[in-house]
Amino acid sequence: MTDDSEAGVVTKVSPRSFADTVARLQELLAEKNVKLFSVIDQRAEARGAGLDLRDTALVIFGNPAAGTPVMDAAPLSALDLPLKVLIWDDAGQTKVSYYAPATLAARHHLSADLADRAKIARLLQPERIGVELSEEMQLHPEQSTDAIVVHHPAARYFSV
Repeated sequence: MTDDSEAGVVTKVSPRSFADTVARLQELLAEKNVKLFSVIDQRAEARGAGLDLRDTALVIFGNPAAGTPVMDAAPLSALDLPLKVLIWDDAGQTKVSYYAPATLAARHHLSADLADRAKIARLLQPERIGVELSEEMQLHPEQSTDAIVVHHPAARYFSV
């Protein structure tokens, strides 16, 4: 077993074989209409160089509609986008590793819900009341807050 603990990296054990895990991830991406950019068989590439490596594949995928606003707001985020998942064999156990979304958001000084913030801003049209969403996805003036509040007719509301 390999020490796979690294801050900001999530590693999970797959109940499937290496090949089945790679195939299942590709199926899930297709079901969700997420673009699969590439699957790099790193073991095959190592063998091509005359080296040996455990079963290792890097799956590169993303959603240009979601990633573009992120890269626009923080150009260096393109170093981490599209997203990547590493599938690898660890002494007979298949593991799946990826950077936690909060880690990527912190690395590039982004709100973890950046894409949602842009959607909410388009929906609420904050410019109507003098609030703007900057290229860094920050609301100005700084004291502004965005939210969608839904009233439920059966709820009881109190003020203090």
